Amino acid sequence: MNTQTLNWISYGWIGIALIVHVTMFYIKAPFGRHTTEKWGLTINNKLGWFIMELPSLGIMIYFLITGTQSFTSYVWILFSVWIFHYLNRTIIFPIRIKSTPKKIPLAIVSSAIFFNFINAGLNGYYLAEMSTAEQYSFEWLTSIHFIIGATLFVIGMFINWKSDSILISLRKEGETGYKIPKGFLFHYISSPNLFGEIIEWLGFALMAWNLPGLTFMVWTCANLIPRAKNHHDWYLNNFQDYPKDRKIVFPFLY
Repeated sequence: MNTQTLNWISYGWIGIALIVHVTMFYIKAPFGRHTTEKWGLTINNKLGWFIMELPSLGIMIYFLITGTQSFTSYVWILFSVWIFHYLNRTIIFPIRIKSTPKKIPLAIVSSAIFFNFINAGLNGYYLAEMSTAEQYSFEWLTSIHFIIGATLFVIGMFINWKSDSILISLRKEGETGYKIPKGFLFHYISSPNLFGEIIEWLGFALMAWNLPGLTFMVWTCANLIPRAKNHHDWYLNNFQDYPKDRKIVFPFLY
């Protein structure tokens, strides 16, 4: 694949992201608290999480190992932070969450596999085959966009993990209902876990400073901002005492 082809694929993928972003405000992804049986066959939520996140982990490990450019510069750092994130999402997070009677539709798992395959494929291929030693040299590590990006990635990961821990701890063993999360950034927004993930991938895009990295950032926002809005509306509809001053996903803004 040449640079022009990869760029056109990335631009087209961004265009699809914008369409999906709009539609997701009206069509709720049917898993978690929004689970419905109208989307066909379902599987265990833990297994579903593992299967749908596995492509992002596996593809990047593959490109790191086989790529012609993977170890010719400091580009392996970008591989490492991606893999570190998806080790948590693919293996650790499904183990930590509690099994519930609510299952995840195979349609959602399949769409997530496709989503992760394209995003990991674009980023992995670019880093493994199209990056250069000059692009990701030692000077890159001292550039302002790398320093800001790395800082944001770490902050976002902390917010995401901390928020997930709060949500997981709300439900005791054997419980299946939902409770109002409190503390930490839940004081300001309904979905700090999603906010943290947005910050993470903004940081990655800044560190990478390439089109596939930007593409994944756009897709992250396209997916998670409507998801956060759906969560916020669900809380308001199901809890009369839900704090009315909480924003949706960006503190003090939205």
